[in-house]
Amino acid sequence: MAINPDYLGREYPAPEVYEVTRGKIREFAEAIDDLNPVYLDRASAKAMGHPDVIAPPTFPVILGMAGSALAIADPDLGVDFSRVVHGDQGFHYSRPLYAGDVLSTVTRITGIKALGGNELLTLETVAEAADGEHVVTASMMLVVRGS
Repeated sequence: MAINPDYLGREYPAPEVYEVTRGKIREFAEAIDDLNPVYLDRASAKAMGHPDVIAPPTFPVILGMAGSALAIADPDLGVDFSRVVHGDQGFHYSRPLYAGDVLSTVTRITGIKALGGNELLTLETVAEAADGEHVVTASMMLVVRGS
């Protein structure tokens, strides 16, 4: 089943806000084996000019999980998840993610393309603070392998 091109531009808001906590930042930093003190210790982060610990640069993959899961699970989009491999990831920050941030996210389908017998699905997740400030946009491209 081909990915439905009519879904280009469709949005999938996360069902709830995401609260960035020190514990979640620590767990992520440990999982990627990056124990930079600005991720783990508030005093170290403050010494570097931050109000609290900051999240590692790739942390926003977590922010996109809810909306991406909704998109991929949408049966009318036509993604065969058993054939999906991760193709690309990117991040555009307006500022770092801090412990204490409460973020709303919307994931949008920004690309659907056939290439070499495969299909490419690009998803973009925009995260905003409670006051509407843009914090980060995370993009992800998935390759749906052909048969």
